[in-house]
Amino acid sequence: MMRMAVRPKVLKRGLKLRDGRGFSREEMKKAGLSPSLATKLGFHIDSRRKTVHSQNVTILELALKGKLPRKRRKSKSQAF
Repeated sequence: MMRMAVRPKVLKRGLKLRDGRGFSREEMKKAGLSPSLATKLGFHIDSRRKTVHSQNVTILELALKGKLPRKRRKSKSQAF
């Protein structure tokens, strides 16, 4: 299983973007993600950050749409 290397973007001087250290716990809560599941999925957590940025929450939500495991229903032919 491949893990995602999703990191938030941070503005540097001169308006250049660089990869951040990780998402804050509050951003993960707003996206509906627990810290333990986030580490399993490959999201980085920065425990020092306490801020919540809306663009980071949208990055998490978009990444989660295709990454969360779906529950499979048993078809009638398989259920005995």
